[in-house]
Amino acid sequence: MMFDVIRIPAFKDNYIWLLRKGAAAAVIDPGDARPVLEVLERERLTLSAILVTHHHADHQGGVGRLLAHYSADVFGPAAESITGRTTPVRGGDMVRIPFCDIEFRVLDVPGHTLGHVAYYGAGCLFCGDTLFGAGCGRLFEGTATQMADSLARLAALPDQTAVYCAHEYTQANLRFALAVEPGNRCLRSRAEAVSLARGEGLPTIPSTIALEKASNPFLRCGEPEVVASARRRVPEAKDSVAVFAALRAWKDGF
Repeated sequence: MMFDVIRIPAFKDNYIWLLRKGAAAAVIDPGDARPVLEVLERERLTLSAILVTHHHADHQGGVGRLLAHYSADVFGPAAESITGRTTPVRGGDMVRIPFCDIEFRVLDVPGHTLGHVAYYGAGCLFCGDTLFGAGCGRLFEGTATQMADSLARLAALPDQTAVYCAHEYTQANLRFALAVEPGNRCLRSRAEAVSLARGEGLPTIPSTIALEKASNPFLRCGEPEVVASARRRVPEAKDSVAVFAALRAWKDGF
């Protein structure tokens, strides 16, 4: 990889991602400036870019304070209000991070919020609150159709793509996934591995697109066992979007 990815825990279960090459850095979804500043100062790094996926405070709340210390470009979704944004981005745009000579393609992934974007490049996907380990974001602003389409867009990326989401939700998501698809061997194996990792205080992120397609119920809305589970709760769920909507509503109250 042309840069290092550093995981910065924040709040209860957020992850801020820092990209580092040499003495230069970029951060993704800095909801809290304090832990970012600590890493930058400890590692003697200069912040040159900030990438934001959506407007929620736990993803952009630290931008203002970071800009008080560093002169950084701020990339964020054009359709949302982003603190200090210098470059609004939309699906299909390319974001170039000069210090690591990498371009990230912007993907429109509405659902969790209406303007949510993801950044894909160098085999990495930074997807905010759209795709989680074994789960997906709640539909705070968008529709089930929008989120299902967004997840399908992400699932179409190469299998080996590393998935860097913004929360450590995997273990809880797997408990729900097992309720939906108990016959999935890959899912059971993943749940065991994640349980061991969390027991040792280890992260479960990054995941991969391949692993999510094999064990994330929200990417498996055409699988017979997933469909059957959804229809037991919502008998009229006749297509994949309706199955997704039934799963999302079930998860909301799980």
